[in-house]
Amino acid sequence: MSNQRFDKTKLPSRHVTEGPARAPHRSYYYAMGMTEHEIHQPLVGVATCWNEAAPCNIALNRQAQAVKMGVKAADGTPREFTTITVTDGIAMGHEGMRSSLASREAIADTVELTMRGHCYDAIVGLAGCDKSLPGMMMAMIRLNVPSVFLYGGSILPGRAPAGADIPEDFAGRDLTVQDMFEAVGRHQNGSMSQAALDVLERVACPSAGACGGQFTANTMACVSEAIGLALPNSSGAPAPYESRDAYAEASGAAVMNLIEKNIRARDIVTRQSLENAARIVACTGGSTNAGLHLPAMAHEAGIDFFLDDVCEIFRDTPYFVDMKPGGAYVAKDLYEAGGVPVVMNELRKAGLIHEDCMTATGYSMGEELDKLTREADGRVIHSVANPISKTGGVVGLKGNLAPEGAIVKIAGMAENEIVFTGPAHVFECEEDAFEAVKNRDYKEGEVIVIRNEGPSGGPGMREMLATTAALSGQGMGKKVALITDGRFSGATRGFCVGHVGPEAAHGGPIALLKDGDMITLDAIKGTISVDVSDDEMVKRKSEWSGARETLYGAGALWKYAQLVGPTYLGAVTHPGAKAERHDYMDL
Repeated sequence: MSNQRFDKTKLPSRHVTEGPARAPHRSYYYAMGMTEHEIHQPLVGVATCWNEAAPCNIALNRQAQAVKMGVKAADGTPREFTTITVTDGIAMGHEGMRSSLASREAIADTVELTMRGHCYDAIVGLAGCDKSLPGMMMAMIRLNVPSVFLYGGSILPGRAPAGADIPEDFAGRDLTVQDMFEAVGRHQNGSMSQAALDVLERVACPSAGACGGQFTANTMACVSEAIGLALPNSSGAPAPYESRDAYAEASGAAVMNLIEKNIRARDIVTRQSLENAARIVACTGGSTNAGLHLPAMAHEAGIDFFLDDVCEIFRDTPYFVDMKPGGAYVAKDLYEAGGVPVVMNELRKAGLIHEDCMTATGYSMGEELDKLTREADGRVIHSVANPISKTGGVVGLKGNLAPEGAIVKIAGMAENEIVFTGPAHVFECEEDAFEAVKNRDYKEGEVIVIRNEGPSGGPGMREMLATTAALSGQGMGKKVALITDGRFSGATRGFCVGHVGPEAAHGGPIALLKDGDMITLDAIKGTISVDVSDDEMVKRKSEWSGARETLYGAGALWKYAQLVGPTYLGAVTHPGAKAERHDYMDL
């Protein structure tokens, strides 16, 4: 029995549903209540990162059911499965953060293995938290199957109640988890009471959904639309909104259209669509983590698109969407202003996007934007002709301190705040730095250096939000700079430079710094340098004692540390599409 829309002889699921030899396999499907008709339709993996770890993932289960309805209505058979997530807000500021970036690879690997093992023909992938978005999209690109991505949606903004003992600058405005991390710094310096902290922690995150500012989750959600893997405007609606279910159902139907037309993930993810994705990060003042995830996604397609390439696009893209942490608004506001399509249309007006890129709708980006009726509101989304600043909200830096590059978010910072020279104050790990910040054991004008936190040397390339937020909370965010071979949260603000490469564990210049070395960071020129001669650096390298030994001599993080490559290439753990010797869909 077959469906006339689809030729099963050309789909992977034929290996588990067709012919007399597959009678044992079919008996399993009958055991799960499937009908003969359902068995012989295309099998679509509906992959979610649902769990009870954090609000970002808690709504994915509901949305997956709507996806399955869309698949069924369009003559497909959905097969739901789940994978892991590590949620950065919970993992932040302790050893758990080492699991975060490694989870991106685990998500991609486990989705790949599930799809391969069961011969699913296509995938709709749902994700809600930082690393789960690129991880899910990496699996789609790696498998090169018809693919539609769906974001779980953002959290609603919090609001402090009237009359509470809340500092004036926290009262009467939208709150996000970023404010909670900064409130810790305020509490540490005595400008916020324990009672106020208690109140804020109860109201800052009032619903399901991912962090509300243009932090990593919302940045990568915007990327999913801009790159073409998600339906237009599907990333915008907050997680609690019932309208998300309509986008979920439409995503299920869309993947069936892609199967019929044989449009696969790498038909959508091209060099041009990756450039479109980098544009959306820059113009929204998105997370520096996109400088890690876009190269990793490109790697899955066999495309060379490295940190330098991403930063080149950042450099000549205007910043015109006023989002937190540098700006004023949250994801809900962007959605109400028209969302990613309106932003992409502004980029189009300036000739900054490739319009002929294919999307998950089966139509090109230009054709989708032609359907748009809304214009920039001038409040959340400024016009591209009148941007907040002429260069992107994220900037790449390079120099003798970071020969392989580094990255910094400057959205919302004034021009006089993005050049900084000061003496190094070196810490061997994040805990040491956080302790020093907590005790005010640092000086205004210093460049705080946190090393041994790279992908291999950490291991796991932790984010430093606890430290940077404490600095901001103490009112010192603009009075010191911070550099690391680790990462920063998308919620980080201030002159905080991450991804310094090569990392300390690989003997990069950051490993050789000493207290008092004069460091200059210049986000206008795109440079990062230390006033130490080449000869002195060579001498220090010869005296260097080698990579610091970590606590992880076995297990997943040990394995990750052995496999992971340089940050500027995306911190990936396998050779990528260039080394492939087959196509999964054609096996």
